[in-house]
Amino acid sequence: MVYEPRVVRSQDMGIVIVSHRFGIGSTFHKSYGLLEEEHKRKARAEKFAFPCHFLSISISFCDVIQFQILPPKTDIEQSIVVFDYTQMDRILKEERNYILDMIKKIKATGCNVLLTQKSILRDVMTDLSLHYLAKAKILVVKDVERDDIKFITKTLNCLSIANIKHFREEKLERADCVEEVSLGDGGKIVKFLGFKDIGRTTMVLIHGSNQLVLDEAERSLHDALCVIRCLVNKKFLIAGGGAPEIELSRKLGAWAKVLQGMESYYIRLFAKALKFIPYTLVKNAGLNPIAIVTELRNCHAQGEINAGINERKGQITNILEENIVQPLLVSTSAITLATECIRMILKIDDIVTIR
Repeated sequence: MVYEPRVVRSQDMGIVIVSHRFGIGSTFHKSYGLLEEEHKRKARAEKFAFPCHFLSISISFCDVIQFQILPPKTDIEQSIVVFDYTQMDRILKEERNYILDMIKKIKATGCNVLLTQKSILRDVMTDLSLHYLAKAKILVVKDVERDDIKFITKTLNCLSIANIKHFREEKLERADCVEEVSLGDGGKIVKFLGFKDIGRTTMVLIHGSNQLVLDEAERSLHDALCVIRCLVNKKFLIAGGGAPEIELSRKLGAWAKVLQGMESYYIRLFAKALKFIPYTLVKNAGLNPIAIVTELRNCHAQGEINAGINERKGQITNILEENIVQPLLVSTSAITLATECIRMILKIDDIVTIR
């Protein structure tokens, strides 16, 4: 069973979804480390419109919305000046009625938990909307990041709703409990428990003292997950340490000697380009690239096809015995994409300079 992974960070407010079926916890929102300033922490706390009397909801029906619980706006920017207090009251009354109609439609479906996507153009809802939602006993989690919406909907096995007209009872997801949990650092999370049909997702929680450490840890985890994805797509492992590239370069060099004309020239240059991969690997390790690559070529010429660069020992060893392997798809994809890029460049006939 394959789960979609998600890297999340500690010391942040977020949403936690726990499945009793799989024993999985999923947390959303990113963190800025333990050294976060207090005013940033307070600003993030405003994301969660969680009325004080909603500390726990035993049986909840949740959904994710991407529309705004606000009165509609005109398509063009304009200002309306009203001098009559009667007209002003009428405008405010119409806005209240419009918001109330939307909330009544949401309440009629049995929904009591809403997750709203963050909008970059305007607020998703106003204080008046939150007031009416609280009176309707509907919990609201505001400003869920756009990148997290896809993961949340996949975890909840539901579709995000983009219009109030599509808000129907069959699109809701049932949870046994939704509760607010306070963290030790003063933050809060909203925990969802007991989804019957939770999606196949999982969570990786990383800790760090600052933003730099968290970013580096997330990049490392992303690289590791990409390697696993390559292995799932093509279940073959080959030796690492520059062994396949130098062996392929040697084979192509021998083949180029058999060919004639332009084909021989192309193959020879392709073989020469492949040598730069182990050369760069040695250079990044702080070793002598000329001596190491020459020794590596000699080992492969003697039939040691699994000989590769061992950065820890600083010498050429049998890479398979050292358990240094990589997915086949990593090497084939790199070579294929590089070749396609060069072919695209060679198709350029003229370059027009524009000042």
